Amino acid sequence: MQQSKYLKWFAVAATIGMLLILLGGALVTKTDSGMGCGRHWPGCNGELIPNKITPEVLIEFSHRIVTGSVGILILILSVWSWRAMGHIRETKFLAVMAMFFLILQALIGAAQVLWGQGDFILALHFGISLLSFASVLLLTLLIFEVDRKFDSEKMRIGAKLKRHTIGVTLYSYVVVYTGALVRHTESSLACLEWPLCQNNDFSLPSTLFEWVQMGHRTAAALIFLWIAYIAWHAYKQYKDQRVLYYGWITAFVIVSLQVIAGMLVVLTKLNLYFALVHSLLISLLFGLLCYMILLISRSQSKK
Repeated sequence: MQQSKYLKWFAVAATIGMLLILLGGALVTKTDSGMGCGRHWPGCNGELIPNKITPEVLIEFSHRIVTGSVGILILILSVWSWRAMGHIRETKFLAVMAMFFLILQALIGAAQVLWGQGDFILALHFGISLLSFASVLLLTLLIFEVDRKFDSEKMRIGAKLKRHTIGVTLYSYVVVYTGALVRHTESSLACLEWPLCQNNDFSLPSTLFEWVQMGHRTAAALIFLWIAYIAWHAYKQYKDQRVLYYGWITAFVIVSLQVIAGMLVVLTKLNLYFALVHSLLISLLFGLLCYMILLISRSQSKK
């Protein structure tokens, strides 16, 4: 029996909502709007609904409204999918993870507003939201997959591709963290040149901010090369398995665009459009990598 079309559309809406939360959080950070509502939460500047609207208040308060609204969507989706397809082994785990990480990121955001947090703790905020997004995305893909447009359990994946998939997905979280650390330590313009830091020479960074910036660039370069190698391997060995083949080609395209967006963020001195595209691309890439993890967890070994 096919899944209800209403459940499918609801899952799509929740996934888009999670993307809006991610982009909204990035917008709050990049526009320095985190204290737009002062040290008040869940209200804003001592009021349930702020009377005085400034750009910072609008951005911060809108982000809170979106987060709360999408949280309700995800709660409904989690319960609905649990009841409708709880027999599928990943459903309950993903439903719980989606809610858990969404609540956790909201609490970290609230703690920052009320008491303040260190840069290294704040850098986790985007990463935790990313885990919630990945959980919702995978739950949505399960809802569509249950109609058996393709059977992932019949896929045959070799040990080499499995190792690289797990490794690069875990490593991508390191890249996400270093990128968030760049923003929260205000190191985005510590190096005004690209790809190297100052005057495009090979001298070592001279300040903590330059180390943070160049550390992220190095991490990004490594994931680009790693995904390029995996995509080449999939091109050579998995043409007969279209989901893997096109999945890794897509991952390579996304990570290439991610590098370009990162370059443009620096060269345009933090253009907001490119900065948000940068955040969007890493979100899509992480979601895709998590889906690859789901596929290898279900596949048979390839000899």
